[in-house]
Amino acid sequence: MIATAKDLRFNINRLFDALSKGEEVTITYRGKAKAKLIPAQDAHETKDDALFGLWKERGDSVDEMVRAMRQGRDFDL
Repeated sequence: MIATAKDLRFNINRLFDALSKGEEVTITYRGKAKAKLIPAQDAHETKDDALFGLWKERGDSVDEMVRAMRQGRDFDL
C-alpha cells in the first residue's frame, strides 16, 4: 500500500488496518518514498538479538558496576 504523509496524519486508522492484515505501507512525501511501515510481527522476526546475553558469563555485580560509574572523578589541575 502507498500512502501520503497527509494520509499518515489524517487516516492513521486505515494504515493500522492495513498493517494488521500483514500489508506493508510505504509513506510518500511530495511524490517520493520516505518511509516504510511493516507489521510488528515481521519486525520481531527479523530482529537480530546477537548481542542479547553478551555479559551473562561475566561475574561482576551490576550494583557494583553502577556504583563505580556513578562515582565522581577527581581531576588534579
